Amino acid sequence: MKLLVRNLARNTTEEELRRLFAVHGILQSCAIVMDKETGESKGFAFIEMPKVGEAKAAIKTLNGMDVDGSKIRVKKAEEAVKKDDSEAE
Repeated sequence: MKLLVRNLARNTTEEELRRLFAVHGILQSCAIVMDKETGESKGFAFIEMPKVGEAKAAIKTLNGMDVDGSKIRVKKAEEAVKKDDSEAE
C-alpha cells in the first residue's frame, strides 16, 4: 500500500521516516519529495509497504504524531488518474 506523509519538517530525513515506519512492518520504499531547483524537501513523502495490515497500523499510529516539531499527516496515497489518450482526439 502506498502512503502519503504530509506536513514534514524540512529537516526530516528519509532515514528518520524509515525508522518510524519500520516499527510497523516492512518498507518497500521511502522517498521524500525534493524541490528540483533548491534541492530542499517539499514537506511530503511517499512510503510503500507491501502488507496492507502493516500499512494501516502505521497510519493509525503515526497520523498526527509530532516529528521534528511538525505534526505529520499520514494517509493512503490516491492513485494518479491517467488521462486516456483517445479522449484527446
